Amino acid sequence: MEATGISHIAVCVRDMDKALAFYRDILGMTVKKDFIEDTSTGGLTHTYKHKRDNRRTVYLDWGQDQFFVMTSHPGDKTDGEGIKLDQVGVSHVSFTVKDVRALADELIAMGVEIAGGIEAFADTEGHVRTFFAFDPDGILVQFDAGIAS
Repeated sequence: MEATGISHIAVCVRDMDKALAFYRDILGMTVKKDFIEDTSTGGLTHTYKHKRDNRRTVYLDWGQDQFFVMTSHPGDKTDGEGIKLDQVGVSHVSFTVKDVRALADELIAMGVEIAGGIEAFADTEGHVRTFFAFDPDGILVQFDAGIAS
């Protein structure tokens, strides 16, 4: 395979409005698409654990020609929990940001929970080059200064 990039990252959320309040309103992503689709028949039925009649899908742009996609199932209870780094599955999403500490301070001021508190991510000089936050569903979202940090 000769991949040219990651097409998108997708997560299922319990409450789309709460998820949008985090990803759109707090993180500043832009909604590009928001639609409901029928999932009761066709190819998607084989990709679900439970029968679902429909799903709401929201495409969010974070400015890199890639999308963050959120799905929810209006009227259905969604099961499961956000997993941690030592569990099988995709454990988190990570975004490179220009100023890690400034973003951390902003998120803390807005009431976003930082996994373990921001002090847990400071080096011996007090610099924060990465940290994890929890979205409204407990999904880990990492922010870092890039691979070279």
